[in-house]
Amino acid sequence: MIVASSTMSKMLYQDVYQFGQKLIRRRPLEPREESESRMALCLNTLDLVALGVGSTLGAGVYILAGEVARDKAGPAIVICFLVAALSSVLSGLCYAEFGARVPCSGSAYLYSYVTVGQLCAFITGWNLILSYVIGTASVARAWSSALDSLTGNHISQALRGTFSLHVPYFLAKYPDFFALGLVLLLTGVLVLGARESALLNKVFTGLNLLVLSFMVISGFVKGDLHNWQLTEQDYKLNTSGSNDTSRLGPLGSGGFVPFGFDGIFQGAATCFYAFVGFDAIATTGEEARNPQRSIPLGIVISLCICFLAYSGVSAALTLMVPYYQIHPDSPLPHAFLHVGWAPARYVVAVGTLCALTSSLLGAMFPMPRVIYSMADDGLLFRGLAQIHARTRTPIMATLASGTLAGVMALLFELSDLVDLMSIGTLLAYSLVSFSVLVLRYQPDQNLSEIEKTEKETEMKPVVEESPLESVPEAGSSKILKSRCDPLNTIPTLKSGRIIYGCASLLVLLLTTLSLILAQWPSHVFSGDPVYTTAAVLLLLLTTGLTVIIWRQPQSPTPLHFKVPALPVLPLMSIFVNVYLMTQMTSGTWAQFAVWMVIGFVIYFGYGIRHSLEKKNQQPPASNSQTFDKNIPGAEST
Repeated sequence: MIVASSTMSKMLYQDVYQFGQKLIRRRPLEPREESESRMALCLNTLDLVALGVGSTLGAGVYILAGEVARDKAGPAIVICFLVAALSSVLSGLCYAEFGARVPCSGSAYLYSYVTVGQLCAFITGWNLILSYVIGTASVARAWSSALDSLTGNHISQALRGTFSLHVPYFLAKYPDFFALGLVLLLTGVLVLGARESALLNKVFTGLNLLVLSFMVISGFVKGDLHNWQLTEQDYKLNTSGSNDTSRLGPLGSGGFVPFGFDGIFQGAATCFYAFVGFDAIATTGEEARNPQRSIPLGIVISLCICFLAYSGVSAALTLMVPYYQIHPDSPLPHAFLHVGWAPARYVVAVGTLCALTSSLLGAMFPMPRVIYSMADDGLLFRGLAQIHARTRTPIMATLASGTLAGVMALLFELSDLVDLMSIGTLLAYSLVSFSVLVLRYQPDQNLSEIEKTEKETEMKPVVEESPLESVPEAGSSKILKSRCDPLNTIPTLKSGRIIYGCASLLVLLLTTLSLILAQWPSHVFSGDPVYTTAAVLLLLLTTGLTVIIWRQPQSPTPLHFKVPALPVLPLMSIFVNVYLMTQMTSGTWAQFAVWMVIGFVIYFGYGIRHSLEKKNQQPPASNSQTFDKNIPGAEST
């Protein structure tokens, strides 16, 4: 009985261990032979910049600037966009390094598969799909709404009268067939090929930038610097001279920063989401002609262009109109009315439609490529990985994702799902930052050489020291010293494991700190002994682990782009993203849980059994040298 029970427990342990190994198995960095060059190599750096700008610089620039300036920041909205841009650059730089290191489709999904493991990669990819689908459907409905407003709401009235739906609140009041048709039309464009899609995107993105340039120049020509120095007397004059004082926003304290630093940070948190979208560039790794160079350049340049556009439009708007008089729904057309340039509102309308079109293309372009990458790995149904022989596009993934997004645009009221989209995006940003932090410190040499080096290094102290010295003094202080001052100048298996452990602990600490700051900020900053002590301890532990990571040797392998100031920048990116995730409501997290349940059914029912990594268990540390062979100069190193 005892022997049988022991055997059963061992078998159970082995089953649990093997199951756990399946969840954390990693994909090697090198591309599979059968998947090389299946997609068309046709995109240059300009195409990627246009894709990033089109995805990021959507209709928000025509609306968001007015909302934030009127109620949160005033003229200091320019600073809000600067803070938001710097926060986005933290994630953008991490994407740029991974684009230089791993030129494949899949974006954050692939990056997390290489470093964290299969289950985490599936969660990332599944949430990226959610983000892109909701983003596509939302922009399609916004396009339809913008056109409807230009026609005097005749389209919505006709549809509401003919197809009125008496349905739950989360469904639309009427089916938006125009949004459905638009999504299906652009799905057809995407099926034609990446070159054709990129050309159409460049046309609409270029028109959008021309319109925005006109607005910025007009604002500086017709603007008045006094609108950045408003006082209470100006506010009273506007109040007495206006028949509709209810449309005036708050004054605050006047001047350039009327709502103080609190207003700047609140505005920056809102403006942060205006920079979401550049990650679409990272899905083009298998279609870019020179991905190691084009992807980093595309991400950095597109973020710079978007910052200049957002800040320029914001400055022009607040110069033309006193911030408290900005119209909350259509700020730019009313601003031109205010300065006596009424015909310019038609230019704004054209720019809005161009921005929505490029934003829609930018949301739809990466969606099938993430699905294709997951299907090609076996985590989603293999049929979705089919590549069209002539156009060399992921045709089944494109048709499936376009149909799903079109149905959502047709039937769903998507305003309640925007926060759900943000969770997927922020989670992806966090995992990319974590992956960059981990991979930079992994060994480049082959496993046998690493093990030989480690053995020689570990035996040196034993030879040089006497047994009496080595035994009693090899305590915690010596271990800590070896962690903070490693003997090797290149990464080893041991240093790689140290990085994995420290980085995982740092994510846990930063998540806890974010929760405390999000839920009890007044207790922390008012000096409450419990909350303040907890925050200080978390900061000290975070600093200590950061120093340990900083002291570990980095990979010397040359890349076209590397994130500067490691490990600080990736950790700051993780903290910003996790903090924003903790701001989400409980309802949003409940919706997220439902989506994840659907994903886990697919993963545990299909993906875990059909994964191409099923027979290839990865070692604890990643072999980052595999991809670096493709980089000029890497072999000589």
